[in-house]
Amino acid sequence: MFAQSLGADGAELRPLEPWRAEELLAHMDRGRDFIGRFIGLAEAITDLETSRAFLASYAEKAASDTGRIYGIWSDDTLVGGVLFRTMNLDQGTAEAGCWLEPAAVGRGLVTRASRLIIDWVIKERGAHRVEWQVAAGNEPSIAVARRLGMVREGVLRQAYRHPSGERHDIEIWSLLAPDWDPELSDSHHAIGR
Repeated sequence: MFAQSLGADGAELRPLEPWRAEELLAHMDRGRDFIGRFIGLAEAITDLETSRAFLASYAEKAASDTGRIYGIWSDDTLVGGVLFRTMNLDQGTAEAGCWLEPAAVGRGLVTRASRLIIDWVIKERGAHRVEWQVAAGNEPSIAVARRLGMVREGVLRQAYRHPSGERHDIEIWSLLAPDWDPELSDSHHAIGR
C-alpha cells in the first residue's frame, strides 16, 4: 500500500516504517560491506533492535516534519532507499540521501526514486533548496547528483569520520527550486501522504 511506481521494470518506492525493521535488517545484511563503504548506515543497523530504532527515529522525524525515509523495492524485495535526512521547511531546506545494495546497482533506481522525493519536497512542501552531501570518493552518488541537475558547491575537507576511523572529504551538491527541471521529474506525486 502507498507504493509509487519507479517505472516499467516494476520497482517501487514505499514508506520505510518501523514495522519493516526485519526487511531492513535482511537488506542491510545482504549489502553491508557495499553500503558501508561511504556511509555509517551499515554500522548503525546491526540487529533487529537497531533496525527498529533507526526506523522509529525516522517515524518521529516524519511526525515532526523534519525528515522522511522511503525504501526501494524490486521484485518485492527491499534493495535500497532514499531519504530526507533533514528537513527544515520553515527555512525551505532539505538534505536528501540514498543507499543501495550491490544487486540493484546500475538500474537507475536511486535516480528515479530521488527525482520523486525531490519533486514532492519542492512542489508539495515548498522547499527552496535541496542538498546532497556525499563522500568525495563515492562516484555513483556523485553521478546521481549530476543527473538530478545539482550543482557542486564545494568540499568540506575531512568532515566525516567514517565508522572505520577513516576521514572522508564531503562534497556538497544542491539544487534550488527555480532550477528544478520539471522534465527530470517522472510526474507529480504526493508521496508524503
